[in-house]
Amino acid sequence: MSDIADLQKRAEEIRAKYDEYNAKNGQSQWNNIDYIAGLVGDVGDLVKLVMAAEGKRSAENLDAKIRHELGDVLWSLLVIAGRYGLNLEEAFHSTMNELDERLAA
Repeated sequence: MSDIADLQKRAEEIRAKYDEYNAKNGQSQWNNIDYIAGLVGDVGDLVKLVMAAEGKRSAENLDAKIRHELGDVLWSLLVIAGRYGLNLEEAFHSTMNELDERLAA
């Protein structure tokens, strides 16, 4: 099983390949806003699939499609954290501690 650092490294490898791909195809490299926009689009796709899983829409191969979108969302989060030099694991634990303290009060 991978830890967050391994996942972040793999996400960065794929991000760099996208930069190369875009350069070869005459497209510009994505900036931070592009990654956020991509994340929002992936979350929207995930919402539609969850709606289908709950009987509100129709779709086939739901498990595979949901798994794919979750991977896309995680990739985006890892890339965005890396672009801002943030440690996603620390951010997660810090937020969970804040929530735990709030719920204990």
